[in-house]
Amino acid sequence: MIIAGIVTILFLGLLLFLYSGPKVPQQTDEWIKEIQAAPLPELIKGQLGTANNQGIDIFYEAIGTSKKGNILLINGHTQTILDWPSYFMQPLVEAGYRVIRYDNRGVGMSDWMAGWTKESGYTLEDMATDGVAVLDQLQIDQAHIIGMSMGGMIGQRLAISHQERVVSLTSIMSTGFYFDKSLVSTPRQFILDIGRISLVYGRNLKTEEGKLKLHLAIRRLLKGKGDYPFDNKYVLQKALYEVRKRRAYNMKATDQHSLAIKKSGSRYEGLKSLQLPVLLIHGTTDPLIPFTHAQKYATIIPTAKKLFIEGMGHDIPEVHAPKMIESILLLLAPVSTKV
Repeated sequence: MIIAGIVTILFLGLLLFLYSGPKVPQQTDEWIKEIQAAPLPELIKGQLGTANNQGIDIFYEAIGTSKKGNILLINGHTQTILDWPSYFMQPLVEAGYRVIRYDNRGVGMSDWMAGWTKESGYTLEDMATDGVAVLDQLQIDQAHIIGMSMGGMIGQRLAISHQERVVSLTSIMSTGFYFDKSLVSTPRQFILDIGRISLVYGRNLKTEEGKLKLHLAIRRLLKGKGDYPFDNKYVLQKALYEVRKRRAYNMKATDQHSLAIKKSGSRYEGLKSLQLPVLLIHGTTDPLIPFTHAQKYATIIPTAKKLFIEGMGHDIPEVHAPKMIESILLLLAPVSTKV
């Protein structure tokens, strides 16, 4: 009887732990049914291609013409090209830039790195050469680099090791060294919430509904405490497009990208040597990469300009996109790229 009571208490405690965490809205099932029944909008409309980097195929999309130059967008951890919203890209295209976005290795339509092991795992430096390969494929000598989260880390690495290919660098919600012990690390609450979400919504990933709910739950968590509108239906629609029209999500990419960040270590010394225009954008309430990271590497890069947005989480919300675009275009305006 005592053992049965202990088991019951443990079971109830587990349920309380799981279901006291963040949840998707009650209307989610209704939204999913509505989106599943309607035709999906076309979210990829540009010039498509593949660049090969030492046997690894990297999928890219190029949008617009390079009247003023070229911009290379680099995605974050486990993200795909669909995580760059149109309200962020389109103003750049309308300003006269060709915008290129690509799937990092391990995700999307790029190679998923069969045979990957922890011992042979790739680094951010390797991922930076994927970006160089895309530029080579499009015969672009130089580009403006914009990276978000892990993509900002890759962009930094690209600017340090291939500075001749980079005209400017914009690093969004990123860090110069994720494992800097002198800085606040990812909050324990965020890690616990990710665990809860994975256990609650990650149990039914063989269905579209399961994949969509997990994706929505994670995107809502990354928003943090940001007090601004969040388009739940668009996030679900984008996830369904990924599932139905592309290759869905590679769950192994989580370990691959996490190890790439860890193996690559600090970029502080390299960042000190940058002599090109740099813009750092970060939200003050980022729940994944705390604001202190931006404050530190802003002091390390000699040319760094800053746009710190009060109350923004680890995302690119539409309400804050105009000020981000304005700052980026001001950074890009004095310099041009070589096609």
